[in-house]
Amino acid sequence: MDEPTAPLSRREVEQLHGVIRSLKAQGTSIVFVSHFLDEVLEITDTVTVMKDGQRVRTSATADETKDSLVLGMLGRSLDSVFPEKRVAHTGDTVLAVEGLSRQGVLKDVGFTVRAGEIVGLGGLVGSGRTETLRAVFGADAVDAGTIAVAGKPVTHRSPADAMKNGLALVPESRKSQGLLMGRSIHENIVLPALGRISPGGIIRSRRESQRIEEMIRELGIKLGRSTDPVSTLSGGNQQKVAIAKWLVDVPRLLMIDEPTRGVDIGAKASIYKVLRALADEGMAILLVSSELEELLGLSDRVYVMSRGRLVEEFTGDLESQEEAVLTAAFA
Repeated sequence: MDEPTAPLSRREVEQLHGVIRSLKAQGTSIVFVSHFLDEVLEITDTVTVMKDGQRVRTSATADETKDSLVLGMLGRSLDSVFPEKRVAHTGDTVLAVEGLSRQGVLKDVGFTVRAGEIVGLGGLVGSGRTETLRAVFGADAVDAGTIAVAGKPVTHRSPADAMKNGLALVPESRKSQGLLMGRSIHENIVLPALGRISPGGIIRSRRESQRIEEMIRELGIKLGRSTDPVSTLSGGNQQKVAIAKWLVDVPRLLMIDEPTRGVDIGAKASIYKVLRALADEGMAILLVSSELEELLGLSDRVYVMSRGRLVEEFTGDLESQEEAVLTAAFA
C-alpha cells in the first residue's frame, strides 16, 4: 500500500487500519508506505528507513520513535523541520472576507490575512476549507459576501480576475488541478506568467529560461532537465513545481491547499522553509492543511472551520492549543 491514507479523513484512516489488522491476522503480508510517521509506528511491526534511494536501516517498530525516524531520513531532529517563527511584523491587511456564503457549502465566512503572516484554515475534511479558497479565487461562485484585496472591494468571477488582483492558488491535488502532467517542468512553471514574460504572443526564450532557473534554484527542485515532463519528478518535487509556477510573478496573497500531501519529510521541511521565507519577506499566505502538526507548526494564526462556518480563531502559542483546535474542529 503506497500512501493509502493521504486522501482519507481521520475516521476513514481508522477503518483502513482495522482492515489492515484483519488481513494481518489472516496471514497476509503487507508492505505499507507512508509519510505519516504516527501511523507507521502504530500499524507496522518492522520499519525500513530510506533516504535518497538507499536503505538507511531496518528495525523493529517497537525500537523506533518519531524522532528517530526523522533523524534517519533527514539527518536532523524533528524540532528542525518547522522553521522558527519570528516575532510577527505583519503589515496591512491584504485579504478581508466578510459574509462569504454558498448554499449548502459556506455560511457567513469572514476572516483577514495580513502581509507577512501565515494564516491557517483548519477543520475536518468537508468542513469548507478548500471551498473557501476556491470561492476567494473565483473558481466557485458564491451567493453572498464581500472580498477586499489591499482595502479595495473586488469581484472575482473567475480565477483570471483573482490573478489580476495578485492572488495565487496552489490546489490540493497537484496531479489533477495544479499541474499539466504531460507537459514539461519548464512549461508548467512559466504558464501563469507567460503573458508578461512573452508579451504579444512572442516567446522570449532567454527571459523565460532565466526565470525558470531562478525558481528551480530557489525552491531546490531536483530534476534532470527542465524540458523533462513534470510527471518524471518525485511527488515532493512536483509539489515544488506547483508552488514555483505562482512565484514567477510574485503574488500579494498565496493560497495553498494541503502543501505537503504525499511528499516525504525532507521535501516537507524544504517547502516549510520556502513558505516561511515568503512570509518573512512580506507575502500574505493562507494555508489549508489536514495535518494538525503542520497547521500549528507553520501558521501564525489559525481559523477553524466546521460545517461550512468559521467557529474559532487561535493566536499565540499554537502548538500548546492542539486539543482546543481539535475540539473546535468537531463542533
